[in-house]
Amino acid sequence: MPEPSSPRRRTAAQLLVLALLSAAVAAQAVAALRPHVPLLLVSTAVSLAVEGVLYRWQPGMVALFAKSHADVTVRHVLRDLLLVVGLLRLGEQHRETQYAPLVAGLLAFYALHCAVQAVSVLVRRTRTLPVLTRNIDASALRLSPAPHVLLRRPGHRLLVFGLPATAGLTATAVTDDARYAAAGVALALLLTAAGLGALLLRLLPGRRPAGEQEVLDWFDAWLAEYRPTVGLYFSGGPSSAYQANMWLEPLAGLGGRPVIVLRERFMVPRIAATDIPVVCLPKVSTLMRLEQSTLQVLIHPSNSGKTSQVLRIPTIKHTFVNHGESDKLSSCNPYAKAYDEVWVAGPAARERYALADVGVEDKDVVEIGRPQLDAVRPYAGPPTGAYTTVLYAPTWEGWDGNPGNTSVVAAGENLVRALLADPGVRLLYKPHPLTGSVDPRAGAADRRMRELIRAANRERSGARPAPSGELARRTAELDRLTTAAFRAGADQVERMLVQSAPEPGRAEAVARAKAAWEEAYWASLPEWEHQVVTDARPELYSCFDVADLLISDVSSVISDFLASEKPYAVANTSGLPEEAFRAAFPTVAAATVLTPDAAGVPALLESVRAPEKDELAPARAELKLRLLGPADPTSQRRFAAAVQALCAAAQAHRTRAPRRLAAELPGQRHQTTGTPAPVTLIPHRPSRPA
Repeated sequence: MPEPSSPRRRTAAQLLVLALLSAAVAAQAVAALRPHVPLLLVSTAVSLAVEGVLYRWQPGMVALFAKSHADVTVRHVLRDLLLVVGLLRLGEQHRETQYAPLVAGLLAFYALHCAVQAVSVLVRRTRTLPVLTRNIDASALRLSPAPHVLLRRPGHRLLVFGLPATAGLTATAVTDDARYAAAGVALALLLTAAGLGALLLRLLPGRRPAGEQEVLDWFDAWLAEYRPTVGLYFSGGPSSAYQANMWLEPLAGLGGRPVIVLRERFMVPRIAATDIPVVCLPKVSTLMRLEQSTLQVLIHPSNSGKTSQVLRIPTIKHTFVNHGESDKLSSCNPYAKAYDEVWVAGPAARERYALADVGVEDKDVVEIGRPQLDAVRPYAGPPTGAYTTVLYAPTWEGWDGNPGNTSVVAAGENLVRALLADPGVRLLYKPHPLTGSVDPRAGAADRRMRELIRAANRERSGARPAPSGELARRTAELDRLTTAAFRAGADQVERMLVQSAPEPGRAEAVARAKAAWEEAYWASLPEWEHQVVTDARPELYSCFDVADLLISDVSSVISDFLASEKPYAVANTSGLPEEAFRAAFPTVAAATVLTPDAAGVPALLESVRAPEKDELAPARAELKLRLLGPADPTSQRRFAAAVQALCAAAQAHRTRAPRRLAAELPGQRHQTTGTPAPVTLIPHRPSRPA
């Protein structure tokens, strides 16, 4: 895989672009004032080329220029102004009147550009719906393809539509023929006017999507028709989508009428392929419409600031399932007491909440196992091939700066070197997606480990599987089933139009295609070659199946890996002695503890290859039972039973609430004649309107 560019390289590239653009503008100014035609031509061309580089490879610089009040409009006006100055300096005094129409045409072009931008904002507002959906037929909302990207992005539009004017002015400066400039300005005006007309047509009542109230009425009608019972509620940042995605298959396995409720618009395309209806409700007022629906239970895989908003709906029961179980403090967060129930994998998590004393009562803790792990392959004995596959999957550095959070900084390179030094090891390195997002040292260590792996592969050789095209075919099939074919520049409304109700049986076809892809993927790799796994495929659980050994940190990864009962090791970078480390983190009880110098790696590999030397196998079986609960009934069945029980509690609450409200609140008693009777107040209670 290509190594990501370092911050130093990105900074150098940005400085180079800035220097080139500044030099081009300065040279254009000098050429216009002298005047000097060749320099004017070259500097204008360089300036346009740098603009293209900005919008293609340096979008961050575009935002920086905008904050400095040197956005694309200012830069383009300055470029054309200098060309006009150059023309005036090149011509005789009496020719100023000849160029006056050109200047007027340029002014009209920029005025039209501002009008196009204003209308594009209006069009964007009409296409910003209060509800976004996936896997739902929303054709009644008059959805349509998005306008061309040039009509929605002012920078790209000005560069393309203004290019004829700039080219015409440059040609006139070289040839002293004003017809080139006139033709260029006229073409720019024509293109901009056509764009303005195309946008104005989209504002016609029959051409724009449904209005806000119409969309909300449609959403209420859909809720009434679909009648959802259980939902997955998720809010978070762009890189946190994996926390929701890991619960999609267990949710789909419930049957019934599940729904996924999101809060951020950018999260809609980040939810993995699923047949479950997805609704995004950005506004709190729209979210509150769920109170009148048949939704009974919402499952929360993570905490966020917006979680408190949905917890205010009294007709829905809320349960926290977390996106993983570990000994980290985040696995027993005090926020959990805000939910009606907390669902955990096994007895260890129940004990964790009791010891943490964060306000979660034991009666509200329900053990459901980990439904995602039902398909993980169990331990089948020591490695039988020439290589032992070791999965190194460290977690990220976390927000609190604790050096024991991740082994990447203090031990990662030592572990990788020790594993690569064994000729019988094939290493799979799968870093956490957030590695380096807080501590730059973690990002730097991650890059060095990748380079170590690439260097080790260059020194290895062996047979490679014969090219068969099987992986390409499986990839194409899986992409066809899981990826919607969007037109370049499609906006959220167009995506809603494309991602309508799925075809029957798509979920089963995706499951088969996914299994076939994983088999083809691992078969396509040489058994001796180390791998850096960072793409969405293969998933972590697929890596579990091919690994003989896991090395990780104190995280949910080791809890999940225990489902296989294969050997695992944990790097101790906390500074605690091994005894204290094991006592502080119960998930380490059945692990081999490695020091930051990785001195124990050779003995660990020997115990994996010779089961008679593996003294921790009984401890792993016992710890699996404590962490994940019993294997029978399966986690999926226990998960479904917990959902049914909480749905029953929600229904009982809905039945009791009106009766209690009627008993507590005074109301009007209506006579048979229809004449309202006087309001009767209940003594000794403050009266409120019925």
